Amino acid sequence: MALATRAVPRPSTLATLWRSTIGKKTVMAVTGVVMLLFLVAHMLGNLKIFFGAGDYNAYASWLRTIGEPALHHGWFLWIMRVGLVASVAGHVVSAWQLSRRDLAARPTAYVHRRPRASYATRTMRWGGVILALFIVWHILDLTTLTVNPRAEPGHPYENVVADFHNWYADVIYLVAMLALGLHIRHGFRSAAQTLGAVTRRGDRAFRIAGNVLALVLTAGFVAVPVSVMTGVLN
Repeated sequence: MALATRAVPRPSTLATLWRSTIGKKTVMAVTGVVMLLFLVAHMLGNLKIFFGAGDYNAYASWLRTIGEPALHHGWFLWIMRVGLVASVAGHVVSAWQLSRRDLAARPTAYVHRRPRASYATRTMRWGGVILALFIVWHILDLTTLTVNPRAEPGHPYENVVADFHNWYADVIYLVAMLALGLHIRHGFRSAAQTLGAVTRRGDRAFRIAGNVLALVLTAGFVAVPVSVMTGVLN
C-alpha cells in the first residue's frame, strides 16, 4: 500500500521576497525613506528653538495633541514611535543579513587592499552602529530624561539648553550627526536605485540631492548644540 505524501506548504510571497537579496534591499530602502522623512520633520521642529522658549515649548506641547479628538492625547506620538522603531528594526536586520550574505559570498579577503569605495560607503556599517547607539542615548537623554542631570519634565527648551552645557552630550551629538550625514549621503542614492528611481541620466542628480540632503540635515541638527555652546541659545 502506497504511503500518502504530505503536501509541503509553500512559503508566502512576502516570506519569499524577504528571503531574497532584492527583498532585503527593498526593506532597507523603504524604511530608509520613512526615517529620512522623519528626520526632515524633526530637524524643522528642532529649529523652532531659535524662536525662543515659548514657541519651542508650545510646539512640543502641540505634538501631543495631533489627531485630537479622533486620537487621545499623546497617541499620535506613540503611533509615530512604534512606526519608527519598526522602521529602525527592519533597516538594521536587513543591513545585518545583507552584510552576512555578502561576506559568505566572498569568504576570502580581496588580494588588492586599495580602497574601492568612497569614505561614506566604507563607513556605512560603523556609522549604522553609531546611530543605533545614539538613538538609545537620545531617548534616554531628551525623551525619558534619564541621563540628563538637569532635566525638568514639561520644559523641553530648558532641557535642551541644559543638556548641551554638558561637554559629553555635545561630543556624542556631534559625532552622531556627522555619522548621520555620511549615512544619508550614501544611502539616499542607494535607496533610490533599489526602488527603481535612478536612471542613467538622473544618476548625477540623485548623487547631488543626497549630498545636499546630508549637508542640510547635518547643519540643521548641529546648529542647536553649537548655538548653546557659543551662547546664542541660553
